[in-house]
Amino acid sequence: MLTFLSNKEIYEKVICGLVPQTRERLWIATADIKDMYVAKPGGDQMIPFLQLLDGLLERGVAIRLIHAKEPGENFRKDFDRFPRLWHQMERILCPHVHFKCIIADGRKAYFGSANLTGAGLGVKSDNRRNFENGVLTDEPSLVEPLAEQFDSVWRGACCVKCGRKKFCADGPLEQ
Repeated sequence: MLTFLSNKEIYEKVICGLVPQTRERLWIATADIKDMYVAKPGGDQMIPFLQLLDGLLERGVAIRLIHAKEPGENFRKDFDRFPRLWHQMERILCPHVHFKCIIADGRKAYFGSANLTGAGLGVKSDNRRNFENGVLTDEPSLVEPLAEQFDSVWRGACCVKCGRKKFCADGPLEQ
């Protein structure tokens, strides 16, 4: 399966579909990260995306997040409301990351232009959303190299040559 997505389709198929259905592990990479509200699974109530991630952690899903810059104040306030995120969600800051992807269980992935923000992936009104696009796939020939790129950054494979290690707040995990 290979599906082109644009604008609100990304929200519907990735944030409301792919993410809540994750069973084992969820990897997210984004350049920009902001507080984002989404529909609660199975309902119309709006909740912070971080609450959705907290629920996944509660179910035993392992989550890794790579982002390129410090999130804003609203994100940090919501983050602090969910202590499980501090203790169980792994995260690193890498100022060179500009790719955007969400990989669920190593088998299905979204990759495209949208950052982890309300205007990019969230449920903003049509006149407040960014013009985004991306691909949702379960094709191993696409998912596997995407996962390898994510894992390479996560392991710190590029850190020795990057020259910006002093700007990385949370990691990487290995040197």
